[in-house]
Amino acid sequence: MRTIQFLPAVMLFGLMACNNAGDKAATADSAKTATTDTMNMSHMADSSKMATALPDVPAGAKVYFKNLKNGQTVTSPVKVEMGIDGLKLDTAGVLVAGSGHHHLLIDAGDSIPAGLAVPKDSTHIHFGKAQSSTEVKLAPGKHTLTLQFADGIHRSYGARLATTISVTVKK
Repeated sequence: MRTIQFLPAVMLFGLMACNNAGDKAATADSAKTATTDTMNMSHMADSSKMATALPDVPAGAKVYFKNLKNGQTVTSPVKVEMGIDGLKLDTAGVLVAGSGHHHLLIDAGDSIPAGLAVPKDSTHIHFGKAQSSTEVKLAPGKHTLTLQFADGIHRSYGARLATTISVTVKK
C-alpha cells in the first residue's frame, strides 16, 4: 500500500526534473508551436486528413440564409434555412472535392479563417449530417448569425463561404 502512495510523488518529481524552465527561448518556441498546432487541428483523429490541402472553392460559390434577412425581427425559436450555391452539401467525415457542410455561428464573429477547424460548442453549431435547416432558441435582443461552410473534416472555407446577418428577437 505504501508503494502505491509513493508512486505519484515519484512520477511528479520525474516530470518536474524533465522540465527545462530555465530556457525561456525554448519555452516560448514550444508555446508558439503548441498554439499553431492546436489552431490547425481538425476534429478528426486521422492525421493524414489534417495534412490534406483545403479543397478549392469554385468561382461564384456562396452560402446564404434562405429565409432570414439582415436586420429582420424574429421570434424564438428562430427557424434557420441554409443555402449553398456552387458546392455540394455533404456529410462530415470524408474529404470530397467540391463539397462540405454548414456551421452556424451565434454571436461568435463573422467567420472562421480558412483552413482552421470550426470549434464545436454552444455558439458554433455543426450540421455534419448535411442538414440545411434548424431551429435555434435565442434570448430576446439583437443577435449576430454567421453561416460558415466547411469541408468534410470541419475546416473552414473562410470568409469566401460565410455570410453574416443580424436579427432582433422580440420578447
